[in-house]
Amino acid sequence: MKRIYILLILAISTLTNAQTNCDYSFENKENGNDIKTTKDYMMYEKVFGGSSQFIFFSLTNDNGTPLLNFQLLAKSKEFPQLYCLSEASKIYLQLTNGKVITLINALDDQCGKLVYDDINKNNIRILSSSFLFTKGSLEEIEKSPITFIRVKYTTDTVDYPIRSELNSETMKKQYFPERYFIDYLKCIK
Repeated sequence: MKRIYILLILAISTLTNAQTNCDYSFENKENGNDIKTTKDYMMYEKVFGGSSQFIFFSLTNDNGTPLLNFQLLAKSKEFPQLYCLSEASKIYLQLTNGKVITLINALDDQCGKLVYDDINKNNIRILSSSFLFTKGSLEEIEKSPITFIRVKYTTDTVDYPIRSELNSETMKKQYFPERYFIDYLKCIK
């Protein structure tokens, strides 16, 4: 009986510690370039009334430089709020250990692009950018889950609480945003 119990605990711990697969949306190892980008991962979802808002992250290794790709997607029958990013924009990640990690916008000024969905009769606003990790931040976010994302847009700062488990209404899929960096940073090393 004792052996069965020990085997059961070992099997459960092996399953819970199983590593996440690295799926890439882009990979290029030609002409001296070494670029790879992970697939988009939902970090935040808010569905209320006829509007919804989503944040997706992906990670890129661009010839040894790690980047966080950020995408804000807002969908509504009305016009979703316009957000813009500038060179001064930042993403702050609050970790469960109490530390705050700062990421710096790597691209020029941009605002969310408006697209109309004829099928569902929705206005969709998409804002994308890449952010640089600061020195020492990779080691910190690889060890500790995140609990909060704060995005400093050009004229506004918005807080997004992060859940340990996100059962997406829209994607019909389960995500674990709190552990995103712990699970996926290895994919760009």
